[in-house]
Amino acid sequence: MSFVIRGLSPAPFLPLMALDDDALVARNIRRVVADADHGFPCRITLQDARRGDALLLLPYLHHDVAGPYRASGPIFVGEAALKASPAEFRDALPPTFPRRLLSLRAYDEQGVMRDAEVVEGIDALPHLQRLLDLPGVAYLHVHNARRGCYACRVDPV
Repeated sequence: MSFVIRGLSPAPFLPLMALDDDALVARNIRRVVADADHGFPCRITLQDARRGDALLLLPYLHHDVAGPYRASGPIFVGEAALKASPAEFRDALPPTFPRRLLSLRAYDEQGVMRDAEVVEGIDALPHLQRLLDLPGVAYLHVHNARRGCYACRVDPV
């Protein structure tokens, strides 16, 4: 099955850039600077920030469904990415996947988890395909398994 992986839209995060650090902290958001070339994956570009890049670390409601699988968690959003279009990968994996352990979660139309796997990112493609091919699966969520952070959504095309 063909699929698409898209980064988040920058629109909801744009107003946050104008806030000072105190206003961000009041919203449980932190401004951080990447101290390495990996480990700071931007959810708009679906690429790791580079050392010295500024990002926001914030809570994000990534699975806004009515029911037990409603979920939120921390994400990074690169400040430079707020001027970009969201990344899009068709039948391909983002460059951040190969070096990470990933949790793949398959959901139906009601947002109920139907299946899940933990895989090395380098081997993720056939597992994504298998989960998308399951009866009743409407979309997948990918998380970075070690830190538990939401990475992206995978939709069938």
